[in-house]
Amino acid sequence: MAAFSTRTERSLEEYLQWLTVEKGRSRATVDAYRRDLTRLASWMAESELDLAHVSAGDLERYFDLLRGPRSPGTAARALSAARGWFGFLVEEGQLAQDPSSRLKSSRRARTLPKPLGEAEMARLLDAVDGSDPIDRRDRALLELLYGTGARVSEVVGLSLEDLDFDEELILVTGKGSRQRLVPMGAGLRTALGRYLEPGGRRELLGGGRTMRLFLNARGGPLTRQGVDLVVRRRALAASIPRARVSAHVFRHSCATHMLDHGADIRVVQELLGHASIATTQIYTAVSVGSLQREYGLAHPRAHE
Repeated sequence: MAAFSTRTERSLEEYLQWLTVEKGRSRATVDAYRRDLTRLASWMAESELDLAHVSAGDLERYFDLLRGPRSPGTAARALSAARGWFGFLVEEGQLAQDPSSRLKSSRRARTLPKPLGEAEMARLLDAVDGSDPIDRRDRALLELLYGTGARVSEVVGLSLEDLDFDEELILVTGKGSRQRLVPMGAGLRTALGRYLEPGGRRELLGGGRTMRLFLNARGGPLTRQGVDLVVRRRALAASIPRARVSAHVFRHSCATHMLDHGADIRVVQELLGHASIATTQIYTAVSVGSLQREYGLAHPRAHE
């Protein structure tokens, strides 16, 4: 395979890290995407194409070549990987246009999110009950992920001035710099209060000056990767299988549990920052599944 540019390599690693942390993809999935996208990047290098100038026609030519020796499933996955990568680069402002947007792919079954149960989520949160700075930070972080349904990128971008304890609101900046206000529930308010008291964030900050809300052990801003490590470590401590937990699962769980308790779907859409309600509707399918299970267990005529 031909060597590709440093820029391409960096953008590829950023995308794969985003898949791991933000989307909660498994190691096997990320490894498969890495292979697919490395093959594509090498072909671009051999064809003397860079990210900024590759066209839809170029990509169509590449996938026509790929479909020959590869199975339909493998080619479809490679196409999905490419579309995800280019879409990510556009959202991150690294590309002005998405050359993969016109590529056609066969429709695939929709993958429903797999939230934690309410009891599991409570067990995970309540297991973080220490009083040292890291424990306080982690409890506030997990309460915020679950309490607001915010994306990991939104959480690590929060600053102290985004918190309004008087109105019990948090200003979240999402995709495309769109801002929204989300409620600060009682559990989250308590956890944030403990984290911001002496012995919490100030201890982590040391001599630093950052206004970012969540800090790492060295006093710098907590990163996406840092959040993922916190989530997985705390899940392990709560005896929840690592394969079932990622930072993004908190977002799924927030939406699903609210709908299970009767929240209006448009309220959930606003909370999560979805531009289209169609994106939020995927969670209604999860709730219907929960309804069907409960019906099967409880209704006397369910199995006649």
